Amino acid sequence: MPRKKTPKKDNLELEFDEPSPDAATGGSDDVDVFALATDSGHIDDMFSEWFLDYASYVILERAVPHANDGLKPVQRRILHSMRELEDGRYNKVANVIGNTMKFHPHGDASICDAMVQLGQKDLLIDMQGNWGNSHTGDSAAAPRYIEARLSKFALDVVFNPKTTNWLLSYDGRNQEPETLPVKFPLLLAQGVEGIAVGLSCKILPHNFLELIDGCIAFLRKETPEIVPDFPTGGIADVSEYNNGKRGGRVKVRARIEARKKNLLAITELPFGKTTTSLIDSILAANEKGKIKIARVEDNTAEHVEILIYLPAGSDAETVEQALYAFTDCEFSISTNICVIENHKPHFFSAQDLLYLATEKTRNLLQRELEIQLGELEEKWHFSSLEKIFIEERIYRRIEEEETWEGVIQTVDVGLEPHKSKFKRAITRDDILRLLEIRIKRISKFDSFKADEQIQALEDAITETQKNLKYLTKYAIKWFTDLKKKYGKGRERKTELASFEKVVAHEVVVANETLYVDRKEGFAGTGMKKDEAVGKCSGLSDIIAINQEGKLIVSKVSEKAFFGKNILHIDIFNRSEPNALTYCMVYRDGKTGPTLAKHFTIGGVTRDKEYDLTKGKPGSRVYYIACYPSEGGETDAVKVNLKPAPRLRKQEEEVHFKELAVRGRSAGGNIITKHAVRNVVRLPKAAR
Repeated sequence: MPRKKTPKKDNLELEFDEPSPDAATGGSDDVDVFALATDSGHIDDMFSEWFLDYASYVILERAVPHANDGLKPVQRRILHSMRELEDGRYNKVANVIGNTMKFHPHGDASICDAMVQLGQKDLLIDMQGNWGNSHTGDSAAAPRYIEARLSKFALDVVFNPKTTNWLLSYDGRNQEPETLPVKFPLLLAQGVEGIAVGLSCKILPHNFLELIDGCIAFLRKETPEIVPDFPTGGIADVSEYNNGKRGGRVKVRARIEARKKNLLAITELPFGKTTTSLIDSILAANEKGKIKIARVEDNTAEHVEILIYLPAGSDAETVEQALYAFTDCEFSISTNICVIENHKPHFFSAQDLLYLATEKTRNLLQRELEIQLGELEEKWHFSSLEKIFIEERIYRRIEEEETWEGVIQTVDVGLEPHKSKFKRAITRDDILRLLEIRIKRISKFDSFKADEQIQALEDAITETQKNLKYLTKYAIKWFTDLKKKYGKGRERKTELASFEKVVAHEVVVANETLYVDRKEGFAGTGMKKDEAVGKCSGLSDIIAINQEGKLIVSKVSEKAFFGKNILHIDIFNRSEPNALTYCMVYRDGKTGPTLAKHFTIGGVTRDKEYDLTKGKPGSRVYYIACYPSEGGETDAVKVNLKPAPRLRKQEEEVHFKELAVRGRSAGGNIITKHAVRNVVRLPKAAR
């Protein structure tokens, strides 16, 4: 049976073979296995091809901005639509969305969201009404209630139909710009985030004034350094920014200030967070016991103000560091500058993007000057023609001509003596244009004014030619004027600082108590009837050493087993494992010698058992103590021996300062081979 033709890619419709007559009548049960396999492979190929088409479409036409103007397609279409509607007055956003749907085939919701985000960047759109609050995360009002128009900056910088390449819209009824002729590094100023199929883009916003200064620096053959600046302010550490390349990151912090003894205020947010999400993270950390706060108030309106009240006796500086460690008051933002150039995605650095924008602006200014020069020369050409046509009374010579061609020929002959004065040849269209001049205009012709107009055109032509000759100087002046005109109020908002990562266990609130049952070997925060060891937090690590010389480090819990007969238990500082030095006296095996060791713990793995002895069965620790590695006083002990025949010396003294400090796996120094009765610590005077 003949097969229907392969479905087209664009409509994504599948067509299947019609059932055979046998199948319809319940006839033969034979199945063509080869045909099914062929169909399966055919469909797999089609879906594979469609997926590649879809991925390419999402990357090129939806999620990733273009290098030329720094806009995604939906943003470009919104701005073009607003330019179509521009009359100096505000337009309802609903009307703008409806007009944009002529160019954007993805529905009003996507256009509305993109327009609100574009407006909240406060650069291209002049807003009126409730456009939401980027500080609190409140959404904008419905499109029928809010209004917008293009900002003066957008009208000056973004549009010029004479330098725009035009394409047909998706339905072929309208024209839309391929890219807008933006004369500014818009992409770096606004920042952008996009997720495509197998590709993502994350470009951080930069400061308006610093970008203009960077463009001027490039024009002067200098290499500028640019770093992000966020509209929410805050503090940023850009030491790992890596010029915005893949793998770079920026650490951002909220601005926190102490207003009273027990009151902290957050006045600026880290980029990408709202007051709602920040407060949620603070409350979550409080519930987990990582920080201790009394209550939180959000007084944010035009400016951010989150008040954090602390319990009595709290240290404001410690709580501030804990907020950075356990909440969204500090986090890292990774960068990935990916843009479309020459119909393909490319990865750049921030300096690369700034250089491309600078060269693009320079080229656009050159094209505008060339167009302006051509228009001025055309005006000069026709003004000079008109002056000669009227002053030499050439128009009177056509009265006797009976044919149209004769009229044109007469005018051309009349202009012949003056053709050498013109910069280009006089065409038939020029003559036709002269013949359209009305008698009223000829009768009111003022030769003096005509000369003034021609002189003004010549001055403008000279100035334009000069600007073209010194194009770089002209571009620098253009950027300088742009900075003066629109730079007010756009100073840097984010403070640059270098800050180390806050160590969590150093700032977490120690609001739990550690208990221990030494004999049975259990320890934890839930054993409130047993011996109290000290304060800890939910992030603390516990170190325990039992009588057999087994060392275990484990995270604090309600109850955990560390081995019977615990001799030493304490909070373990994982970030500085060698902060303490240990002194230990132990017996090697059941009948072995007694040894002393002076050691540090070093790095350990949680819940792994380590032997501080040589590991022989029956080993026993007689004494263990520790002191700070820096500035601590070393121990000294007296080892009392069991009485035995012919044993003259009944005791041995061990001064640990005389022993070299080694690692935990070292065996130690032999003190005696005789049986030991006990080990006691010597008083300070005897050490």
